[in-house]
Amino acid sequence: MNTQRPVTLLLVIVLLVAGCASPSAPAEGTGQVSFMVFGDPQEKAAYDALVEAFHTKHPAIRIALIHIPGQDEYRQRLGMDFAAGTAADVVLINYRRYASFAARGVLEPLDPYLANSPVLDVGDFYQQALAPFYWENTLMCIPQNLSSLVVYYNKDLFDAAGQPYPIDDWTWEEFLQAAQALTQDTDGDGRTDQYGLGTEPSIFRVAPFIWQNGGLLVDTPVRPRRLMLDMPASRAAIEWFVNLQVRYGVVPGAVEEESESSESRFLNGRMGMYLNSRRGVPTYREIDGFDWDVVPLPRNKQRAGILHSDAYCMAASTADKAAAWTFIEYANSPEGQAIVAQSGRTVP
Repeated sequence: MNTQRPVTLLLVIVLLVAGCASPSAPAEGTGQVSFMVFGDPQEKAAYDALVEAFHTKHPAIRIALIHIPGQDEYRQRLGMDFAAGTAADVVLINYRRYASFAARGVLEPLDPYLANSPVLDVGDFYQQALAPFYWENTLMCIPQNLSSLVVYYNKDLFDAAGQPYPIDDWTWEEFLQAAQALTQDTDGDGRTDQYGLGTEPSIFRVAPFIWQNGGLLVDTPVRPRRLMLDMPASRAAIEWFVNLQVRYGVVPGAVEEESESSESRFLNGRMGMYLNSRRGVPTYREIDGFDWDVVPLPRNKQRAGILHSDAYCMAASTADKAAAWTFIEYANSPEGQAIVAQSGRTVP
């Protein structure tokens, strides 16, 4: 009896079925995955705990954590590593920075992984957190956190200056008035010892004030072609923001900021208000020299804010993409997010 033909036919059928099958989620890998993050010791401890918990769930995959303490150093390292083709398999990238890497093709698109994930669904995420991480209509990174820009303020300094505490619906005028009252030469030597406000001099800090004044940053948020900072409403908001330092003197200048950062001044009780995201809260909770609180940004013609987010991104050069995705998937699961959120630095 000749069995060759039936066996051959069976193999052909199996191959055809396999070839026509619909795509499935990437299989869990069994290799090594490098994971690079930045942050202070508390944040590192959170990521150490995340990796340890992941190893318990997925013992066949080993995560090598690379920790860079400072954000500036981290950004430099990211740029050099991607340029050299030696980037870590999974990296944490801020929404401000990822586009340059996406444009160079060094990030692995995560749309197909998310679409086939049994753990995560695109509907699980706050859409405002996802939106910045789309490049050419493709999701490149999975957001790990989300935070708004707010005003932290020293209640004791407000009391000493006889100023009412800020309210949720306060205005630019009330904001400036408070900053002026809090800016003081406490020893009478003709130099400011206590500033009313600290803020980073960047487009990301001035942006919400531009929107509050009815201005625009760019002509269209999708595929922008030109900046709109010269439109009257935008220009007026920028001038007002710059004048907080130049005209009113309520914000430290470059020399003063170089000698001591605004955040350090706030922590030491020598700054009335400080603009920051959620990230500073655990540090501020360690303050025992004064009482502090938080309030939304002041409004002008309308209310507006800005959201900040960091995301897990996979390098396109990753050797074991299935293993890398398995880690990203776990890190963004309720269990993984709860571990990192315990640091208090992020809102999952």
